[in-house]
Amino acid sequence: MALLEPRDWEGKIRVGDAWTDGGAGVHPVVSPSTGEELGRIGHASAADVRRAAEAASAAQRDWAGLPYTERAAVLRRAGDLYQQHAAEIEQWLRTETGAAPGMAGFQIGTTAQEFYEAAALASAPYGEVLRTAVPGRTSFSRQVPVGVVGVIAPFNVPTILAIRAVAPALALGNAVLLKPDPRTSVSGGVVFARILEEAGLPAGLLSVLPGGAETGSAVIEDPAVRVIAFTGSTRAGRAIGELAGRHLKRVHLELGGNSAIVVLPGTDPSAASSVGAFGSFNHQGQICMVAGRHLVHSSLAEEYTANLAARADKLTVGDPASGDVALGPIIDERQRDNIHAIVTETLAAGAELRAGGTYDRLFYRPTVLGSVPADSRAFREEIFGPVAPVTVFDTVDEAVELARSSEYGLSLSVLGPDPAAAYAVAERIPSGLVHINDQTVQDEAVAPFGGVLDSGTGGRHGGTRANLESFTETRWTTIRADLPQYPF
Repeated sequence: MALLEPRDWEGKIRVGDAWTDGGAGVHPVVSPSTGEELGRIGHASAADVRRAAEAASAAQRDWAGLPYTERAAVLRRAGDLYQQHAAEIEQWLRTETGAAPGMAGFQIGTTAQEFYEAAALASAPYGEVLRTAVPGRTSFSRQVPVGVVGVIAPFNVPTILAIRAVAPALALGNAVLLKPDPRTSVSGGVVFARILEEAGLPAGLLSVLPGGAETGSAVIEDPAVRVIAFTGSTRAGRAIGELAGRHLKRVHLELGGNSAIVVLPGTDPSAASSVGAFGSFNHQGQICMVAGRHLVHSSLAEEYTANLAARADKLTVGDPASGDVALGPIIDERQRDNIHAIVTETLAAGAELRAGGTYDRLFYRPTVLGSVPADSRAFREEIFGPVAPVTVFDTVDEAVELARSSEYGLSLSVLGPDPAAAYAVAERIPSGLVHINDQTVQDEAVAPFGGVLDSGTGGRHGGTRANLESFTETRWTTIRADLPQYPF
């Protein structure tokens, strides 16, 4: 049986226990590869968000009161169902999001694992016994559900970047309002509603509310929503953090990046170029962790850049739904034009075009820029496209300063023949994620994930500790056997 039959959700949103018309109209779901309309999805109004929040609040109390084994069972079934419907979901990832087969498959596997890890989280220790100086008193702390969690997810990796907040929030006894990006609302929203419905999640605990900024604002402002988990641009993250702060709400921000790969002297330039190519070109560069800056020692720079360009030239670019391609399309014309503007302005600033720099419709060729100045757009800005800017350094201190010069701090790779020396370099550069002798795009359901500086508010997703801190409140409790006597 197909999971995503359009008759279930065509033109609808999910509020509480029903697929219903959205108050903000109906919008097309479009393939970025072909421009074909794949279906239509409803968009949620502020009134829809209010109704969803009311349903979530009512359902959450009973959900939190269930034995943890019942919550865990729902999430395990969801992981199984996700894998059982992998072929259907992968086809949507290829057509709706432009994911190449390898990237689509990675999302399937990691998303299923997020369900399984969340199932285990439901039974994790969630408190501690505290020492007390008061005789006869027992003192302890316990993590309790926050109530309703708002999740605002992006277009680029819509399954992982939604479920890594949705699944642990549910496992810990919360309800969730999910606002997927309107461009990828089926892969990043409808699929989770259908999977969890089939897995036995009680009605009201997950609403799917596609829409734009107005819908997101309504989720943040609703009084029932106590925690916001947002993944997206730094610009949007600032606005969301400000709005959430006005309402005294906790907000977890996973934002943009301009991650560096540092290639130290003595590294094999051919092997390093393979690491660098994957780090920059995977998923058309539309990943927050992609290698946005290749900092290469002068003794290796020419050979590294030539190898990187040769790898770029061999990569196939095309419609992921029609064949086995390495790169798919950019999500839309606006993003493609921004990528091309950064490339052309960086070339005008003195960089060398070593590969790519051209496009056909939304298919942008993997691009290598050599001798990139440190004051150019390609060095300073997050490109979010398949572009590898190479900047040369002469000393390790210079490499550290170049890496530190960015306002971002998401992921960092240092490549070198001595892992200990590479690690020592990494210790000097602010970053939420560090990978020695590997590329910047890494993710595992069991690992804490998050950036520093303008890349976000730290490791708030993944792993038991981060998830408990993100989606629960700490409650201090004391118990005495008898009433004490006070001097009043």
